[in-house]
This record gives sequence, C-alpha cells and structure tokens, in this order.
Amino acid sequence: MRAYLPEYEAVSARTLVEALTLLAQGAGGLDGPAQPPGRRWQPIAGGTDLMVLFSAGKLPAGRYLDIWGIEELRGITVAPSHIDLGALSTFTQVRQHPLLACEFSSLTQAAIESGAIAIQNRGTLGGNIANASPAADSPPALLCYDAELELVSLRGARWVPYAEFHTGYKQMQRASDELIVRIRLPRLSAVERERQVHYYRKVGTRKAQAISKVCFAGSFVRDGERLSRVRIALGSVAPIPLRCPRTEAVLEGAVPTSAVIAAAQEVLGSEIAPIDDIRSTQDYRRTVAQNLLFDFLAQAALH
Repeated sequence: MRAYLPEYEAVSARTLVEALTLLAQGAGGLDGPAQPPGRRWQPIAGGTDLMVLFSAGKLPAGRYLDIWGIEELRGITVAPSHIDLGALSTFTQVRQHPLLACEFSSLTQAAIESGAIAIQNRGTLGGNIANASPAADSPPALLCYDAELELVSLRGARWVPYAEFHTGYKQMQRASDELIVRIRLPRLSAVERERQVHYYRKVGTRKAQAISKVCFAGSFVRDGERLSRVRIALGSVAPIPLRCPRTEAVLEGAVPTSAVIAAAQEVLGSEIAPIDDIRSTQDYRRTVAQNLLFDFLAQAALH
C-alpha cells in the first residue's frame, strides 16, 4: 500500500439525511461557506474502484463519506410500469434477480461480466454510474433500457434521464451535494416484452475480469419483419457511455436487409469516437463496434 493514511479523513453515514447533511455542508449549504473541492465529502460505497487507487497511492487525499450502511439506498422493487433499483444494489443482487434476468437481460449479463465474484458482491450499480468510466460494464445496458436516475439532496429530489447524465469525461449532472439514490427502468407492455430482443457483448483481452475494449448493448422489438423501439449503446468508444440515436434512426421501422445493415454500420462508425490507448486502437474499436452491430441485427433472423 503506497497511500499515506493521515492524508485521508473518512466517516460512515447511517442514514440518508446524515449523508446529505454532510454533503450540503461541504457544498456551502446550511448557511455555511462552500468548501474547496479537496475538503468536500466524496461518497464511497463498495469501494471497488477507489481502493485500487488507494492501494496504488493514486487516490487523491481528501474526505470520504462511506454510504455503504444506508438502508434507504438498498432494495429492488417491482411496479407494473417500472422496476426501481437502489443505488447500493450490488452486481450480485442484479444478476440474481429473476425479473431483471427476464426483462432486462443485458443488465444481468453486464453484472455477470463485472469482475470476479468478490467485486460483484461489493460493487454497486450506483457506484458504477457515479465513477463515470466510459469503459464501465453496466452503462450501455442502462442506456439501452432508457434508465432514469433519482438524485437527492437536502434541496429536494429530481429525476434525470440517464442518457443526459454524463456530460463529458468524468463529468456528470450530479451536484456535489447530491446522491444517486435510485435507478428506474421502465417496463414494456406484455406484448412488447414477448417480441423484444436483447443483446450484450463485452470484448476484452480476456473472457473474464478484463476492462472492455468495446462494450455493446442493443435491443429492439419485432414488428412483423420490421424493427421498432431500437436501442443501441456502447462503452469504451467515446469519452462517455454512448447512446447512438443516429444509428437507431436508420434502423427504426426498417426491415434489416443487407443494405440497411450496411448503412447502419456506416453511421455507427461516424457516431462513435474511439481512441488509441493502452488496451486497443481506434481502428480496432470502430471495426469491432460495427461487427457487433451486424451480429446484433442478425438476431432479427433468429427470432
């Protein structure tokens, strides 16, 4: 361990109000002065990303607020129109939930592919979102399913479409006094669910426990020979987890002929913005993303 412990301050919050009060104090709420970024409380849940940085001596010194024990942030609840996942839902809880496996199978698959069992037992869905890595496993699936986030502070609560949450690399709409408390996934009608096709692929150096070179999630509802409710999202191909509306528009209402698929692949190639880095090259990522799109659309012929 290379980190120097006296540089860090940590407290554990037991209730949501306690956590929000500490966050508000750092942000200048409760009639107090705003603290500089290094003196504001930074939420930490499962710690699967932060502890790696800590052990390597790369975690910025500062104040860390442990929210792992807050029961209000736990639980998965099902309603007729949607399913709500508490921000502290672990990947193990996600992959073991029967309704998610049935109606949101790409998210289940993302949870299965998120590290080893120990990581899945501690890593949380809210933390995966708030860490804001473009290579994270769950965001493409969440984008594909039109997820919404509930953000809460002492000032109140608000819902944000997940497609609008990430605004740049490691930048997001969450204010410094807010916590992500719930992730909501809208459920389709029973008829649409029977016709929906789900697709999730993570491409990495290894088959397991690897950071993705390209991560692809897609879904559509079959309307005869045509595609409807087309959703396509990718990770590791842009500064943020990326929903691809221009590619979706090519496919919406179309019969997936060879010409339509080729047109969609071309648009996808221009819609993503991959880079060269230690894991891969932009050319490889673009080619793989286009090939995954072809494989995704081939599912239309199998259902």
